[in-house]
Amino acid sequence: MSAGQRLRVLVVAPERHPLRQPHAGGLEAVVWNRVRWLRRRGHHVDLCAAEGSDFLDSAVDLHLPSPRWHHARDRSDTENPAGHRARMSDAFARVGARLTDPLDRVDVVDNHSLHSDPILWSRDGGVPVVTTLHTPPLPDMVEAARALPPTAPHRFLAVSQYTARAWSAEGVDAFVFPNGVDSAQWQRGPGGDHWVWFGRIVPEKAPHLAIRAARLAGARIRLAGRIGDAEYFAREVEPLLGDGVEYVGALRQPELCALVGASSVALVTPVWSEPFGLVLAEALMTGTPVVAFDEGGASEVLADLPGCSVVAAGDVAALAQAAVALAHGSSASELRDRVRAAAIARHSLARRHREVERVLAVAAQSPAMVAEEIRPVEEVEAVGA
Repeated sequence: MSAGQRLRVLVVAPERHPLRQPHAGGLEAVVWNRVRWLRRRGHHVDLCAAEGSDFLDSAVDLHLPSPRWHHARDRSDTENPAGHRARMSDAFARVGARLTDPLDRVDVVDNHSLHSDPILWSRDGGVPVVTTLHTPPLPDMVEAARALPPTAPHRFLAVSQYTARAWSAEGVDAFVFPNGVDSAQWQRGPGGDHWVWFGRIVPEKAPHLAIRAARLAGARIRLAGRIGDAEYFAREVEPLLGDGVEYVGALRQPELCALVGASSVALVTPVWSEPFGLVLAEALMTGTPVVAFDEGGASEVLADLPGCSVVAAGDVAALAQAAVALAHGSSASELRDRVRAAAIARHSLARRHREVERVLAVAAQSPAMVAEEIRPVEEVEAVGA
């Protein structure tokens, strides 16, 4: 494939939520930006995503069913309603069959699904697939990866060294390809006098611990994000609201950027194996300092960046102490400029997307997808390879 040649790409989105603002989570934001950028670059991009997503065209075969919950209180980011997995398998079977049609064949599949079926398209249909691993190992995906023959035109990427090591332990080797943030969308803010927490409101993100840290420090804090577990919100978060603690809901990106940029410090409180933590990079892009629990890839994302502190996971007292220290003087222009500049240098989406384009182009032209050819610009290594 010659330099500058346009690709026909099928982007497979995470299937649980529509790809649109306000984003359901960091994964959806990453893929939404991917489609937007590839199309802007002139590539022909088809999107396979949940009904209601932006960028979907009239090809109904590429529309994925959303979970059908009988009651709003049953909605979950981790469980599926009865019959949903079977509906998803049927939908992916239609997409896989479509890919074998010469009229619909694509150059490469850019796969971000958390379902195992798209992995097997490289084996069953011979189409090159690049799968990005956004989560800790999922049993069905591990099984599918192990079922790939060595000759399958498939390559796995992982969003952090931590995530790559976790998958390697399960026998799935991946190159590290970190997420990025659009510095044009995430602009520098002036700072402010309140703290902020933002993200999916689910137990593994533990916003209730951020609230407790703020209370311990006597600080005001605002929370923003989609409620992904209604029972958890009602049990652990809602009783703590008021008296300086405010939940502002799920915000579109411009409003969320304004909120984070007008804060003195952002708290990131994962109590699970956080694969990357896009909110870390997003907060830093606004110039707002970040204190985070040392879980998963968090320390990797923040390593050696100014305006950052990492504390032991679950240690609310240490979280509060570090946040107070970072919040002090966080409205100073020089500090916020330094924090933003360092974030741009490491986590710029423009740089990531140029590398994504190269990875997809090499995958499309080379069935073997020679490992050294798709290595990102920064010196990352194939874990376990």
